[in-house]
Amino acid sequence: MTELTILFLCVHNAGRSQMAAGFARRHHGVTVLSAGSEPAASLNPAVVDAMRERGIDLVGERPQRLTDEMARTADVVVMMGCGDACPVYLGKRYVDWELEDPAGRSLEEVRKIRDEIERRVDALIDELQSAERKEPR
Repeated sequence: MTELTILFLCVHNAGRSQMAAGFARRHHGVTVLSAGSEPAASLNPAVVDAMRERGIDLVGERPQRLTDEMARTADVVVMMGCGDACPVYLGKRYVDWELEDPAGRSLEEVRKIRDEIERRVDALIDELQSAERKEPR
């Protein structure tokens, strides 16, 4: 099986994309990239707390600016609330997830967003790995 690379992309790379990347890193055989078109100075503290509750430590993570290399490396680009702020690269598979932005939300609200992201990440990776196993060599 070839290694899959998933790029999680949002505007500030301080919440949704960081949570998605944290969950995706748990899966074997998946390389994870996370970036934003206009990265924030730091991660949302409620996001860090919510992920810590799931055993995922984001304390050392920092918002990253999207680079052409990241986008070209990715097999799949998952956009979360980017709208026109995130560029599109030809030949890539794109998934657009409409998710609430955790910015300015309480920990209780962020938990709901986190749980939805976890569900979507698990479903996406299962789908990608299943499709890869079915492809003829």
